[in-house]
Amino acid sequence: MVGGAVRDRLLGLPVHERDWVVVGARPEELVDAGYRPVGREFPVFLHPETHEEYALARVERKVGPGYRGFTTQFSPEVTLEEDLRRRDLTINAMAQSEDGALIDPYGGESDLAARRLRHVSEAFTEDPVRILRVARFAARFASLGFSLAPDTLELMQRMTAAGEVEALVPERVWQETERALAATDPQVFFETLRACGALAVIYPEVDALYGVPQPPRWHPEIDTGLHVMLALQCAARLDGSNAVRFAALTHDLGKARTPREHWPSHHGHEEAGVPLIEALCSRLKAPNGHRELAILAARYHTHVHRAHELKPVTVLTLFESCDAFRRPERFAELLLACEADARGRTGKENDAYPQAAYLAAARAAAASVTLSEDERGRLEGKQIGAEIRRRRLAAISRVKGELVSTGLIESPRSPDTPA
Repeated sequence: MVGGAVRDRLLGLPVHERDWVVVGARPEELVDAGYRPVGREFPVFLHPETHEEYALARVERKVGPGYRGFTTQFSPEVTLEEDLRRRDLTINAMAQSEDGALIDPYGGESDLAARRLRHVSEAFTEDPVRILRVARFAARFASLGFSLAPDTLELMQRMTAAGEVEALVPERVWQETERALAATDPQVFFETLRACGALAVIYPEVDALYGVPQPPRWHPEIDTGLHVMLALQCAARLDGSNAVRFAALTHDLGKARTPREHWPSHHGHEEAGVPLIEALCSRLKAPNGHRELAILAARYHTHVHRAHELKPVTVLTLFESCDAFRRPERFAELLLACEADARGRTGKENDAYPQAAYLAAARAAAASVTLSEDERGRLEGKQIGAEIRRRRLAAISRVKGELVSTGLIESPRSPDTPA
């Protein structure tokens, strides 16, 4: 047994799947034993009963740039130690025999104890996908105290400087990003990419936010790059979906477009961020759901923050613009992304966000408005829509009045409505 299953077992984490490496065998021997071949580039087989993956021991040789620029060689003569040496991190380069004995030629167990992410060998530089994987592992294990070894970070910086990251295909970048977004600390993924210089290559729209100041009154952290990392961290803490986390990451991209002479103000950054999100999602082939929610968050987060200041007609227009009546689940995700934005500020992490409760209640009240058959019979054409709209406005007004009277929201203006 090799790789993640060994690592997670030693960490006391649940093991969801097990991978095996087979030493001293040929492909036809596994086929004769009933294993089903599934690997295209190198021999991988599924166990006839457990359906777990068994791969022949192999080594790799660099022949060109990028993550496809190497050849894979396998034979019965390849040793387990040679197979483990081609892996990315020492904590992923351990094996365990059937009797439970640990095979650890590269110090993975000691790196687990030291909470250290360290490359196995210089062969690490042959595959730029390893930069993404290391950043993802950093995000996954940050809560356990893991950090990146300085010499491994140096290798990643060298790879970026050599242009290896530019060879990554969009599908693989997004695959690793999606997995990183689901981590406990997804912001660490992007912080690690920035530390090695890869963020500017893969996510230039996000990298451009660093060094862009914001008004200290609303953003004590000042730097927009730091803010979006705090917002992403908050989205994870709120248990937001990957789409919510992506929206938190991208909601302020437009601030990078603000002319320097206007800093730290960012008037119009909401709409300015929309084409940047569209370009990013198109380039990386992000899911439509992620793109749609991210655009809504960019375009309307300031409206949501100022919800209690808005007139009922403006609130209703917000619902209509977001298609909140037909897609209430997506609107709820928008509110969560906006809450992550508002609380993703230094010292504001635990602040209340009553705007979400108000808009959720107002949307529900407006959505419940109906006309009886008799009422519809007395109206013609556009009059029906106008009457429904009038009643929705009245419902929104009632909700706002009730929340103001109970002190759950302030009126007419709150002293803290972040941009």
